[in-house]
Amino acid sequence: MISIHVNTLAAISFDTKRSMPQCFTRSLCCALLVAPLALVQAAQLNAVVAGSDGKPLVDAVVYLLSQREGVTLPKPKDTNIDQVNVTFVPLVSVLQTGTAVHFPNSDNIRHQVYSFSPAKTFTLKLYSGKPSSPVVFDKPGTVTLGCNIHDQMVAWVLVVDTNLFAKTDANGKLSIKNIPEGEYWLQAWHPSIRKPFDKQPLAVDAIATVDKTLTLDALPIAPINHAAAH
Repeated sequence: MISIHVNTLAAISFDTKRSMPQCFTRSLCCALLVAPLALVQAAQLNAVVAGSDGKPLVDAVVYLLSQREGVTLPKPKDTNIDQVNVTFVPLVSVLQTGTAVHFPNSDNIRHQVYSFSPAKTFTLKLYSGKPSSPVVFDKPGTVTLGCNIHDQMVAWVLVVDTNLFAKTDANGKLSIKNIPEGEYWLQAWHPSIRKPFDKQPLAVDAIATVDKTLTLDALPIAPINHAAAH
């Protein structure tokens, strides 16, 4: 990171007045001020995702996989999947491979979280509060969560080998920021997807903003009937 102080610029301007034309001095000062800004610029992907009914699709995931092998990813931060009002919160999660997930229980009844999915098979003992140890999602793939006590509880976790991902909001919109320049495969997913999304090649410039409109063969997830939850 470049750090430039005002006094330094003043000194440059003063010292160069005698030996350099004034226009050159101004250009030099401006270049030194602009350089740090260029270093922090990065690409961004904005996407709008619709379902098979043509309406905005909430909880759709878009992610970018580098076409270059051997990319080193940052260590993922721990995250939470809570249980509130007999519902997993969030309903859909996307995680970088290796992420540790805590499963706090914010209800006043006990839950027993489990998954039989090949990407992550585990069972937590019947509990309230917060388990002492997180669950590490160490393989890419789709994981379906359930509760052995409340059959209507379900959630989905997509584990991906990248830190470049985002999930759509209620308007079907998302943004992936701070994308390094390079060649990627653009992938998209939703828990109710019927036909897998055909990955798309995507070339990203260092300071580009890319806009995409995608359609998935999927429909919104039906809300849980809380009346049947107890």
